[in-house]
Amino acid sequence: MIESPHNEKLKLVRKLRDRKHREREGLFATEGEDLLEVGLAAAAEPRFVLVAAGSRLEGEEVAPQLLADVSALGSGTRVIAVWPLQKDAQVSAPCIYLHGVGDPGNVGTIVRTADALIGGPVVLGPDCADPFSPKAVRASMGSIFNQPPLQADVSATPEPRAALVAHGGEGLGALDGAATLCLGAEREGLPGEVLDACAVRATIPLRPGGAESLNVAAAAAIAAQRLSSLAMPEAQPDA
Repeated sequence: MIESPHNEKLKLVRKLRDRKHREREGLFATEGEDLLEVGLAAAAEPRFVLVAAGSRLEGEEVAPQLLADVSALGSGTRVIAVWPLQKDAQVSAPCIYLHGVGDPGNVGTIVRTADALIGGPVVLGPDCADPFSPKAVRASMGSIFNQPPLQADVSATPEPRAALVAHGGEGLGALDGAATLCLGAEREGLPGEVLDACAVRATIPLRPGGAESLNVAAAAAIAAQRLSSLAMPEAQPDA
């Protein structure tokens, strides 16, 4: 059982809280049994699994307080797993492209939305939060294993592209046939070069007198639902 805070595996878990160390080591960490189960179900192979002593979970036992001390989420987790960053994902249609979405919770939620609704990846452009940060991983609820996010320029995404804009776009019908859905930060929106790469611009209609805008993750879910409804086969009548 691991009983020293100077254990090399515990030191590595602490380092993986920071993006530079995740990129340097090619690893990221998950906390909790649910994320471990999703990763294993997706045939991902953890580098190692640490479990709280006495938890009866499979893995290398660690004194519970030491495991809590290296937790990035402060939730008193019973298991921390360390996984290789997935580098072999491919950009495919349909997908969601994000530009300047800096909140890791939003990024993780959109990864989950893309997995649930369109079965495609999230492509991260400049100034986006790291999808493998602890908060983003947790928000994805394990979808990073099913649909690993990628980092690429908008030009690497499939055409035709549709931009979701806060004002001045067409209705959601403009998304019909889009291979890539592009979203920007809530305040700044999409830059001109991304808008120029899109064939159409769509706006989600809002109730008059209500909130002026939507959270980017909520907007992504509404737009992705439109894309998924077009791809779903129509129910067949009973014979």
